[in-house]
Amino acid sequence: MRAATLDEIDAAVVACRACPRLVAWREQVAREKRAAYAGWDYWGKPVPGFGDPQARVLVLGLAPAAHGANRTGRMFTGDRSGDVLYAALYRTGFANQPTSTHRGDGLELTGCWITAPVKCAPPQNKPAPEERDRCAPFLDAELALLDIRVVVALGGFAWDAALRHFGDPPPRPKPRFGHGAEAVLGNVTLLGSYHVSQQNTFTGRLTPDMLEAVLTRAGVLADGRT
Repeated sequence: MRAATLDEIDAAVVACRACPRLVAWREQVAREKRAAYAGWDYWGKPVPGFGDPQARVLVLGLAPAAHGANRTGRMFTGDRSGDVLYAALYRTGFANQPTSTHRGDGLELTGCWITAPVKCAPPQNKPAPEERDRCAPFLDAELALLDIRVVVALGGFAWDAALRHFGDPPPRPKPRFGHGAEAVLGNVTLLGSYHVSQQNTFTGRLTPDMLEAVLTRAGVLADGRT
């Protein structure tokens, strides 16, 4: 898609109904809700990117969480993954506060934009390849309006998405994902981090110090330092 502004992209994202399986799932979750959020009016739509339009660092996830961003309407907001991510962004100077609970909570990002290759919450957090590909033009449109210099890929899905969107021509051999991995894709540096899912943070596979180290490195690279 082509868009003149990020607001136009946001509107197109929110209106999208291109993937029947994802539409059905996100709306079912919004109707049935989780007991803890029974009083919430779930967002239940695709979730656009969020952050500083002047960002040079892109934090790339996988897709909205069913009871996180699909509930609140903002990436990584209202769930345990977001608790970990925004606390780290705060400590590394990218966020003005360490918490993210709802869209009107006062959170602001500086120098950072957060988005995902897939804009709808998928069943079992597993979008199908064709769903990923249908959503790709939204990410392309975002990137066309942002001056990104560093991409922090949260997990292998995001790493591969970044390689598709920035790797022209594709690097050979293909850079392997890993926590702390780096790859240069033209004028963009790709950094790998384990995803901030509970599966990683509760088991200690990803610690706050590990995440902060990657984000600190992103800030250094974005400033033109090495």
